[in-house]
Amino acid sequence: MDFTVLGVAIAEALTLASFLGIGGGVLLGYVIGVIPGLSRSVAISIAIPMTFYMSPYIAISFLIGLSKGTAAGSAVSAILLNAPGEASSAATALDGYPLAKSGKPKTALQIGLLASVIGDILATIILIFVAIPFARVALMFGPYEMAAILAFALVFIAGLSSGSLFKGLAAAGLGIFLGTIGLDNQTGLPRMTFGYTELMDGMPLIAVAIGTLALSEMFIQSEKLRHERNTMSVKLVNRPDDHISWPILRNIMPTILRGTGVGTFVGALPGLGPSVGSFMSYGMAQKASKNPERFGKGEPKGIAASESADNAVIPAALIPLFGLGIPGNVSAALLIGAFAIHGITVGPLLLREQPELLYSIFAGMLLASLIMLALGWFGLMAFAQITKVPAHVVIPIVIFFCLAGMMLQGYGTFGLIILMAFALLGYLMKKFDYSFVTFLVAFIITPMLELNLRQSIILSRGDWTILLDRPIALFFIACTLLALIMLAWRTVKIGKPAVGAPTD
Repeated sequence: MDFTVLGVAIAEALTLASFLGIGGGVLLGYVIGVIPGLSRSVAISIAIPMTFYMSPYIAISFLIGLSKGTAAGSAVSAILLNAPGEASSAATALDGYPLAKSGKPKTALQIGLLASVIGDILATIILIFVAIPFARVALMFGPYEMAAILAFALVFIAGLSSGSLFKGLAAAGLGIFLGTIGLDNQTGLPRMTFGYTELMDGMPLIAVAIGTLALSEMFIQSEKLRHERNTMSVKLVNRPDDHISWPILRNIMPTILRGTGVGTFVGALPGLGPSVGSFMSYGMAQKASKNPERFGKGEPKGIAASESADNAVIPAALIPLFGLGIPGNVSAALLIGAFAIHGITVGPLLLREQPELLYSIFAGMLLASLIMLALGWFGLMAFAQITKVPAHVVIPIVIFFCLAGMMLQGYGTFGLIILMAFALLGYLMKKFDYSFVTFLVAFIITPMLELNLRQSIILSRGDWTILLDRPIALFFIACTLLALIMLAWRTVKIGKPAVGAPTD
């Protein structure tokens, strides 16, 4: 490790601009997370246009801080309203809401906050110590290995992020098709642009992300306005016995450490997402408890297990991103788009070409965790008031930011038409249970997959036997075929999801 680079990175993370950028991201994420129905992927897709005029480090740190703040903020609505801000906080509501209803809402919120921060910091430290050696190994990979790994990741995500393997592959196929629009990277000829110069650089990522994630979600939320929130809300009052104590923290600490491990493992596997991590951690905590009957009735360990795993997934999902350039979930996929906007290729080359940026991002992530703790601890009462904002006020504001974000990219009316088309596509995919996670990841990694695949064909001159000298590539090809066969068999045989993995 180059300590000179490390010192520069830490110094950059401690500047005023860094504090304002990262703190602003965490604060905005907290506000968005408290509002039911707005997930971290929706928040990132809306916020990407805000980063156009930021430096690369501030932009990426801002988005990561936004993701962390959204994850922590969603626990507030889960605990006070029994209406999770996103699916991954549903496990938090199982014990958080009963504990709040029993007269200890502050205790429940503080447990969730501390579990979130501890899980997040520990997972970030693991990311730092794992991603860098991982990236060094990945630098030795050639186009054969990268093409095989990307194909395996695509099949893996398609099988785990959808109720049906075939629906997942259909979504991936659509993403690959749209990802090939634009100039051919080898011949320079336009493909499927239909004469529109706006499509020469490919389908605009902002339109795809905001349309399929944020705007389509607003269409769905408008169908089910949460009129009952005011009657379900738990009010915060100042009570001397309503706060977390040292015995409670000592009791839940083993659960937090276990949840961090579960969340880190789940986050490092592409396609699973935070929902799987939080529910898996909750189930393990219940099985390990001497009093499992207390779970679901206000057990602090239930909150700690869910929140620690949920927040640990965020840094862990960046392990395959920084190591191989493969996004672990939708949030990580959107970060690839943010890197691309600033002209940065994410993956193992980032360590070799811009190590200062990589170390600065790591330092910024740790700073974001500390800011999240301070904002959550001292802004408890303020964030609780946001839960009272009615959905019919939130939805038009979010739609406005979606449209404004598209206009900022400079596509004009054409961009708005594309945005509405993808919003309709995202709405239909969610309604008919097609994995928009697989679709978006496939769309983003298609250029990389195509480039490595074509390079492999050119270098091998069409001779597949060259793979016999590339054991890593051959291994991942075998894993891809095996995964296809197993997931297809399970989908046909059982007729239900191969893995109960909700989409991110």
